[in-house]
Amino acid sequence: MSDERPTLTTTAGAPWPNNQTSKTAGERGPVLVQDYQLIEKLAHQNRERIPERVVHAKGWGAFGTFKVTNDITKYTRAKLFEKVGKETELVARFSTVAGESGAADAERDVRGFSVKFYTEEGNWDLVGNNTPIFFIRDGYKFPDFIRTQKRHPKTNLRSPEAMFDFWSQQPESVHQVTILMSDRGIPKNPMHMHGYGSHTFSLWNAEGERYWVKFHWRCQQGIENYTNQEAENIIGSTRESYQEDLYNAIDEGRYPKWKLMVQIMPEKEAETVPYNPFDLTKVWPHGDYPLIEVGEMELNRNPQNYFAEVENAAYSPSNIVPGISFSPDKMLQARIFAYADAHRYRLGTHYEALPVNEAKAAKVRHYHKDGSMRFFANNHENPDAYYEPNTKDGPVEAPWAEEPPLRIDADAVAARFAQEDSDADYVQPRSLFGILSDDEKERMYFNYAAAMGPVSDEIKERWCKVLDRVHEDYGRGVREALKTYDTDVNAVPITEDTAIQAAE
Repeated sequence: MSDERPTLTTTAGAPWPNNQTSKTAGERGPVLVQDYQLIEKLAHQNRERIPERVVHAKGWGAFGTFKVTNDITKYTRAKLFEKVGKETELVARFSTVAGESGAADAERDVRGFSVKFYTEEGNWDLVGNNTPIFFIRDGYKFPDFIRTQKRHPKTNLRSPEAMFDFWSQQPESVHQVTILMSDRGIPKNPMHMHGYGSHTFSLWNAEGERYWVKFHWRCQQGIENYTNQEAENIIGSTRESYQEDLYNAIDEGRYPKWKLMVQIMPEKEAETVPYNPFDLTKVWPHGDYPLIEVGEMELNRNPQNYFAEVENAAYSPSNIVPGISFSPDKMLQARIFAYADAHRYRLGTHYEALPVNEAKAAKVRHYHKDGSMRFFANNHENPDAYYEPNTKDGPVEAPWAEEPPLRIDADAVAARFAQEDSDADYVQPRSLFGILSDDEKERMYFNYAAAMGPVSDEIKERWCKVLDRVHEDYGRGVREALKTYDTDVNAVPITEDTAIQAAE
C-alpha cells in the first residue's frame, strides 16, 4: 500500500488519528463523551437521509448535452437556441410518481421526465412526464389526487379503492388513466419512452411577440414496454432495473438520445380553438400544430455520487430564462410555487446553491441572505450591498429581460370553473381508444381488471360508466375482464408506437 495516500481529517480539516475504535476509560471502561469524532460519525449517520420527495421519490439521472439542430429564433430569444450547433450542458432525472424511494422501478405508473439546462442566462428546467397530459387540470386537486396514490392511513397499503373512487368523480382523468392502463403504462426503462413538458408554456422573441408552445422529447431508441407479467418477473429478480439499464448503457458508451420538438400556436389562436389549449388533460392535434424539430439531447455521463448529483437535483417549472415563460394553465400556475417550496422544505433554504443546482455559465447575484444552508459567500464582492434598493453598487434589475404582457380574460381572473359535464373530456380519450388495436384493448382491459380487483363493486361500476361515455365498447370490455380475470392471462410484448398517437 502506498504511503502517499491522503490524510484522514475531521470535517473541519484537522488530521484524525484513529477511525477504528472508540476512546474509553481504560480498556474495558465506558466510552468518553470527549471522543467527539465518534459522536460526529453517529450524528452524521442520523442525518444522512433527507426527506424523500413527496412525489417522484424514486428516480434515475444522468448528465449530458443538448445540441440545437434547427433555427427557432423567430419564436424565442432564449440564448440556448440562438444558433444551430450550439451545445448546452444539462442534467436529466426520470422517476416514478407514486412509489416511495424504495419502490420497484418497473411498476405501472406515470414516469417523470425532467431536464435542467445550464444556460448562459441561468438554469432552465423543463419539468414534465412521459405522457402529454395529466390526471387533473387544477392544482386545487393535486394534494387530493396524490393522497389516493399513497398508502392508506389505516392499512398502510396502496389503495385501488381510493384511486378509482377519485378518478370516477374526476372524469377529466380518463384520458390519462387510459394511457396508464395501456401498454405505455410500464416503459421498459427511461431510454425507451418519450417525454413531454405536458403543460402549455410560452415563447417570446426579440420583437416581444408571444407564442404558446408544447415541448416533446422524442425517444431515439424506440418505444418498448413491459406487460404486467413481464414486469412482475423483472421485479422478482431486481427492483432496480431502470437504474441498472440507464447506468450500464451510459457506462458502456451506448448513449441514449431524444429529439426535442415543439408545437407552436400563435398567441391569439388560443381564443378560437375548439378546446381549452391550457387544459393539462388535453393535447393539441398534430394535424393543426405539427411537431417542429429543435435539437437533440444526449446523456453521456453518469453521476459520480448519486446523492449529491441526483437526489439533490431540484427541478422546478419556475426556473425559466428570457424567451421562455408560462401560460394560464392552472396546474402550471400551481406548480410554479409548489415545486420550489418543496425543495426549500426537503433540501433547505439555499438548495439552488448546491453544486448540481447552481448555475454554471451565469453569474448568480441575488439578495437572499442567511438561514439554513448559508454555506457560501453571497455578497457580490461588496458586503455593504445586502439590501435593495441601495446606493452601494449592488446588483440591479435587467429591464431587457421583462417578458411581453400576458393576454388574459379580465372577466375570468377571479372565476372558478365547475367540473364539466359536457362531452369535452371524452373526445380525445375516444380518439385514443379508437386507434388501439384489438390486442392492445384486450391487454388494457385485463390491466384494469388487475388494478381494480380489490375495488368495491360500486366504484367499479362508477368508473365503468365513465368509460361508457368514452365508448360503449370500452366500458363493456372492462366489465367483462373484471368478471373473467385470471392472473395467468396476460399479454405478449409489444413495441408498436400506436397507443399514444391519438394523444399527440
